[in-house]
Amino acid sequence: MLFLAAILALLIGVTLGLLGGGGSILTLPILVYVLHQDAKESIAASLFVVGTTAFVSAITHARAGNVDYKRGLIFGAASMAGAFGGGRVAGYLPGNVLLGAFAAMMLVTSIAMMRPRKEPAPGEKHALSVVRVLAAGAGVGLIAGLVGAGGGFLIVPALVLFGGLDMRRAIGTSLFVLTLQSFAGFAGHVTHTHVNWSLTALVTTAAVIGSLGGARLARRLSVQALRSGFAWFVLAMAVFMIGKQVSLLAAAITAVAAVTIVLVFVRKSTTSIRGKQLA
Repeated sequence: MLFLAAILALLIGVTLGLLGGGGSILTLPILVYVLHQDAKESIAASLFVVGTTAFVSAITHARAGNVDYKRGLIFGAASMAGAFGGGRVAGYLPGNVLLGAFAAMMLVTSIAMMRPRKEPAPGEKHALSVVRVLAAGAGVGLIAGLVGAGGGFLIVPALVLFGGLDMRRAIGTSLFVLTLQSFAGFAGHVTHTHVNWSLTALVTTAAVIGSLGGARLARRLSVQALRSGFAWFVLAMAVFMIGKQVSLLAAAITAVAAVTIVLVFVRKSTTSIRGKQLA
C-alpha cells in the first residue's frame, strides 16, 4: 500500500508541476481510500503535502521570472486568513461531511479544468483590482482550508482577471499563493487534529520529486491535452467518493449531470470557435 501511495503521490507532484494546480486534489483520496487514514487527519496532511510541493514548484517558476510577488502577497494574505479560518471551522464538522464537501469540490474542479482557458490576446492586460483580489483570495482560502484542496484552478483565472497577469505568470504566482494558503490552512487544522508525520513525510517526498519532473515535462508536452485527460480522472474520483459517502444512485445521477454539463461546455466552445472562423 505504501508503494502504491508513493506512486500516486508522484502523480500529484507531476500534475502540480505541469499545470500549476489540480494534482493536489488527489492527495486526500489517496490518504483516505488507499492508506485508510482518518478524514480529518488526511485533510491536515494533504494541506502540508500541497504546501510543500507548491513551494518547490514555485522556486522553479520564480527562477524563470514567472512569480509576481506583489500580487501573490495580496492574494496570499487574504487566502491565508480564509484558509486558517476554514481549518478551524473544520474541527466542528463531522469527517463524512468534509469528505462530501471535498467530493463536490472535485466535481467543480473537473468541470472547470475541462473548459478551455481563454488566453489573453497579445498586449491585452487586465487592471489590478485589489478589492476583487482580496475577496477572491479569502473565498478560495476558506474552501481550501475547510476541505484540504489547494484551489489552484480558481487562483489562476482570478490572478488573470483581477490581478492583471498573463497566463504563464499567473500559473507561477498561483504556486506561491498555494504555498502560503496551504500552510495557513494546515496551521488551522493542527490545533485540533493529530498528524501522522512519518506517512505525511513519505507522501510529501514523492510529490516533491514528481513536481520537479512535472516542471521539466511542461516544456515538452501538450499541457491542454494533459489538463483535459486529468480532469476526466478527477471527475471519476469525485463520482467514486460520492458513491462511498452517499449512495450508488447519487453517484450515478452526479455522473450523468456532470457529463451533460461538460458536453454543453464543449458544444458552446466549438460553436464559438466556428463563429470566429466565419467572421
